[in-house]
Amino acid sequence: MEFNNFILKSLGQASDIARKRFGQVAGTIKDGDYNQVLTETDLEIGNLLTGNIQRTYPGFNIIDEEAGVINNNSNYTWVVDPVDGTSNFAHGSPLYGIMLGLMKDFTPVAGGIALPFFSDIYIAEKGQGAFCNSQRINVIKEKDLNNVLVGYGIDGHRENPGFTRKECSLLAEIILGIRNLRVSNSVFDTVMVARGSYGAFLNRTSKIWDNVAQQVIIEEAGGLYTDFFGQVTDYSGGLSGPLENFTFLAAAPSVHSQLLKIIREHSDPE
Repeated sequence: MEFNNFILKSLGQASDIARKRFGQVAGTIKDGDYNQVLTETDLEIGNLLTGNIQRTYPGFNIIDEEAGVINNNSNYTWVVDPVDGTSNFAHGSPLYGIMLGLMKDFTPVAGGIALPFFSDIYIAEKGQGAFCNSQRINVIKEKDLNNVLVGYGIDGHRENPGFTRKECSLLAEIILGIRNLRVSNSVFDTVMVARGSYGAFLNRTSKIWDNVAQQVIIEEAGGLYTDFFGQVTDYSGGLSGPLENFTFLAAAPSVHSQLLKIIREHSDPE
């Protein structure tokens, strides 16, 4: 099957909504998680994307950040993140995005990321390369970690302050080994890796909808996408309730190995 045209069209429609609402919405904190923000635009875009999926691929499963799981017992599962970086969006920062990914048998096979403020749409399908606005993109060729920018997504965990303090200690070691740190805590950092502007993007607190679309784009741009400690990410539990925490390390291959060395030397595996 060919999915890129569907992803491109759907993300174009979603981007139009985001641009119209940008700067005119306020966010609310989700129950039970101080770090998670919700706006009316999240719901509007989610409804658009899930509606498009149900009309075009009526037998496929859907995992949507806001709407939850629609399990049709299909081998294919669409994964929707209506607004990634909702806190940024709600506070008027342009560093937010929209993600639409597809898994076959829980392996990411197609995905798209829109950055509405910049009018950019990134798409990839397994074996076909990664593109931004029809232009082929690739991860950075630089081999020395000291010469690259690295993105790191981090939230404060008030329920477990010890984890946050320990994470910041590890982050200090990473910062000392790179050119500079960049922190949008959104999919903006992902596409900076895919297009070769950053060497890597890491996060230890994410959900399935934060990962599927960006994984296939990073891989098709020539990068590596693993969990924080270099292991293959397992998405097979997503349909039973998308509450599982995921970590990720998305990077150019040589940068990936150097970051793993720092991580393994300064932290305990989860």
